[in-house]
Amino acid sequence: MQRAGTAAAGEISRRYSERLRSGVVVFTGPGNNGGDGWVVAGTLARWGVEVTVVEVAKATKAKSPDAVTEREAAIDSVKLADSFDDDAALVIDALLGTGFEGDPRGNVSEAIATINELHGRGAHVAALDVPSGLDATTGQHSTCVVADVTLSFGGIKRGLLLARDCCGEIVALDIGLDDLSARATKERATRESSLPILVDGEWVRSRIPPIRFDAHKGIRKHLAVVGGGKGMPGAVVLASRAALRSGIGLVRVLVAPENVSPVLAAVPSALISEWPSSENQITAEISKWADAVVIGPGLGKSNETRSLVERILRDSKVPVLLDADALNVFEGDAKSLGKLLEGRPALITPHVAEFARLAGIDVKTVPGDRFDVGLDLARQLGATVLLKGSPTVIFTPDGDRHVIARGTAALGTGGSGDLLDGIAGTVLAQTQDATVAGSCAAWVHGRAAEFCEYVRGTTLEDVLYALPRAWNEIEPAPEAPVLAELPAVAR
Repeated sequence: MQRAGTAAAGEISRRYSERLRSGVVVFTGPGNNGGDGWVVAGTLARWGVEVTVVEVAKATKAKSPDAVTEREAAIDSVKLADSFDDDAALVIDALLGTGFEGDPRGNVSEAIATINELHGRGAHVAALDVPSGLDATTGQHSTCVVADVTLSFGGIKRGLLLARDCCGEIVALDIGLDDLSARATKERATRESSLPILVDGEWVRSRIPPIRFDAHKGIRKHLAVVGGGKGMPGAVVLASRAALRSGIGLVRVLVAPENVSPVLAAVPSALISEWPSSENQITAEISKWADAVVIGPGLGKSNETRSLVERILRDSKVPVLLDADALNVFEGDAKSLGKLLEGRPALITPHVAEFARLAGIDVKTVPGDRFDVGLDLARQLGATVLLKGSPTVIFTPDGDRHVIARGTAALGTGGSGDLLDGIAGTVLAQTQDATVAGSCAAWVHGRAAEFCEYVRGTTLEDVLYALPRAWNEIEPAPEAPVLAELPAVAR
């Protein structure tokens, strides 16, 4: 509690030095989150800040002995108030923490309403660990604090990633949990899967192979893209352009016969072929030519396209990315797909509905189980599963999970997944690692969207043009005690 409160006080002081000159109001609750608030209040007071504490639960009603101890240590240095109706420059929410479930009631509900009213009048709000009223696991809330920054202790809670519009900026603070729980973690290791990894810019940069000054198109690798069924040439165009803007050396696009001319006109730097009609063509244009193959953008769902996917997977063992109708043609038949994927790095990139169709489950169950739902399918397929959404979660056959929480609603438009396919296909060709390909591509895809200034009015062309910046602009690494930071999203 002391580590959490001290780290939070330091981050608040760094961010809000000007606002602290006008004082700060801290709302404390009855549990450990309230205790964190008391540590923050006492620390800021010792640093010369005028602190007012609004107690929603008195010390005699507090549920946490540690919170009582921290209250006693800080109470002489702060001003106590039963309520706060005046304008405030800075408010700290320490009402409810990670153990809260359900709906806020009574004085706590009233305090949440007061904090949000102060926020509406211009106060900045910093929430400790989670915005009060928000379920830290599910992100569900009937009413909760709307924060400008959420200071999450030890890591970023799942609920924060699922309800980012209430959290403002999210900052994970190191409070020494790794040191305190090292022995317990070792004891749990044999019976629990690993915790999800939050992918950031440093993670991506450390895994992307550099392009040397003397690199040619062979060194930068070859990518085949199979899709573009009748009336749908645009998907392979987007995938190809994204691959070219991600550093691939050469792209070959294989499409339905009627789409050869329009794709050639749209992507003149790509090689264009018709869908392979024989094993020899698959060998020449995919197996012996490509370092990876993307199958699915604009493919169409029919018996013909399932046969095409099966033939390519059966006659070629190059690393593969499957998306869209290349997955839909195996609806409810993941077992058959798993057999075809054997012997190669494989990545699938479904959205929620495509995932549900392939796994044979109710689509309504997927969003609520986003962080775990792909584990069984990844093992069954022997493939990395990239479940698109906010956040994107990646599951490996070994039971690892990667979380990518970058991007904006600018990606919520038709064709966005095709861009992702081109980015991921490039990385798959260059690394031969499906998990690295999916994780890096999802981060870069989201980062490119963040570089577009607006959501309304932004097109996928804008995201394409932002890809070079997303690949090359270095984000500064966070400084201790900050472990990770995520930007605020629009409400």
